[in-house]
Amino acid sequence: MLSQDNLRLALLSAYAIAIHGFEKLIPTPIPWLRFGLANIITLTAMVMYGFRAGMTITLIRVTVGSFFTGTFLGPAFLLSFGAGVVSTTSMGIVIKLMPRVFSPVGISLIGAMFHNITQLLLAYIVFIKRIEVVIILTPIILIIGILTGVMNGIVSGMLITGLNKYRSNDVNDVIVNP
Repeated sequence: MLSQDNLRLALLSAYAIAIHGFEKLIPTPIPWLRFGLANIITLTAMVMYGFRAGMTITLIRVTVGSFFTGTFLGPAFLLSFGAGVVSTTSMGIVIKLMPRVFSPVGISLIGAMFHNITQLLLAYIVFIKRIEVVIILTPIILIIGILTGVMNGIVSGMLITGLNKYRSNDVNDVIVNP
């Protein structure tokens, strides 16, 4: 079973890295702005396979993705790594403490909020050091984060539903046709 879990994590991480790379090709109004589409994979994995799977995918995606984009250990990597760890942790805490309270959309919104706030704090502490810039950027980033959080949550919910149907059909096939 352990090798099957490792294979699952490797495949999900590969999907997340591919989506992360594809997302870099999408033009955005602000050069460093991203929609966080790879977080769809992280959230789906976390809901279906647990916190450890979600965090592993986040760490692999951020690290390997930064190698591919040439940002490893640079400012973009530091912001992405820190915010990814905090947002994944926040989603994991919500799923653990209140498993039936939030839908994937709600969990995604919590992750997006923590991701954006962490990036703003890290940018201020490490790079910008001008609070007025952060204050100006905060509403823009939070509004975009809300929109993408809802979108990513909807897609994750659809993916989770589809995968659960597939898994239940697969189990039925095994039981009916041994």
